[in-house]
Amino acid sequence: MISLLITNEELPFRALKKYLEVTDGNLSSHLSKLDSAGYVKILKSFEGKRPKTVIYITDVGRKAFGKYIEELKKFVEEN
Repeated sequence: MISLLITNEELPFRALKKYLEVTDGNLSSHLSKLDSAGYVKILKSFEGKRPKTVIYITDVGRKAFGKYIEELKKFVEEN
């Protein structure tokens, strides 16, 4: 999910749900945890009368993902 946000800067909830092939509840649960960690920002608005939720990656999330990738590279190189 984070890799999708890094490459897209922002994604609507519906697009993330489609790409990841998960349920609304499952995606909401994961996003809630990422939001609590400060990795993503969730903005809710309306387009006309329809609700719209857009997810953005934060600088904290971008840095954490970069650190994760570096650790993954180290692990692969060592094994």
